[in-house]
Amino acid sequence: MPSDSLTRATASLRGLAVGDALGSQFFVPGHLPHLAARTLPPAPWQWTDDTEMACSVHRVLLDHGGVDQDALAAAFAAHHDFDRGYGPATGRMLRQIRQEEGDWRVLAAELFDGRGSWGNGAAMRVAPLGAWFAGDVTLAVRQAELSALVTHTHPEAVAGAVAVAVAAAVASARGEVSPGAFLDEVLAHTPASLVRDGGQEARRLLTVRDPVVAARALGNGRQVSAQDTVPFTLWAAACHLDDFERAFWATASAGGDVDTTCAIVGGILGARVGPPRHWLESCEPLPGWAGASGA
Repeated sequence: MPSDSLTRATASLRGLAVGDALGSQFFVPGHLPHLAARTLPPAPWQWTDDTEMACSVHRVLLDHGGVDQDALAAAFAAHHDFDRGYGPATGRMLRQIRQEEGDWRVLAAELFDGRGSWGNGAAMRVAPLGAWFAGDVTLAVRQAELSALVTHTHPEAVAGAVAVAVAAAVASARGEVSPGAFLDEVLAHTPASLVRDGGQEARRLLTVRDPVVAARALGNGRQVSAQDTVPFTLWAAACHLDDFERAFWATASAGGDVDTTCAIVGGILGARVGPPRHWLESCEPLPGWAGASGA
């Protein structure tokens, strides 16, 4: 029988994949009327790099019980599919790792003139890790940091990954929890950063019910940075902790980097409530190598 950690991580991964795949449909102009009407576009829905990288996180957790950074870097590089929509910096780095043109530690640290990437890539893939370590939030924080540093060394990117991992851990492990208490616990573990500042603003905006208004204050991922992405996803998850469908539509309706914001929210809620079965059936299946079929 699968362990509780694996069961939670797999459920989170499936929620992430559905959020990513369905969210990605709304980059297609012909599908925008579906978004406005909150109706589902034609299946199948294909997921993007968000899910592909999350599958590597899931596989490494299954094989090692935690983040082995060398194994994670190797998995990212081995499964890198250019057509999944990777950002140019990450795509180039993974190609270099795969072709043995450099060590991931050096390559990640050298990005953006040595500042490292503060993109949302570390946050978009980390929810299954948070679900895996739901029983120990302090450990989830450290493991999220390790997972982020393989590709994203900037403190904002690390803070974004930590915030999402903790959110997934809390959502997975807690029964009844208020939106405010949920965000309070996430913020208590998120390092001082613009991400945390945005999370505090999300906490203040919990009385707002219009996601467009919330995104105007928090960002919607349009800048593809952790600080422009994670705070809004925390707000969306907190406001809809027990309703995957409403969480998805609220997140998608704000626009921006829709596949990534929806992947993050789907991953946070995946082990708590999960997507409807017909949404799962409309989503492209997860790859066999991810090790997600048996839980």
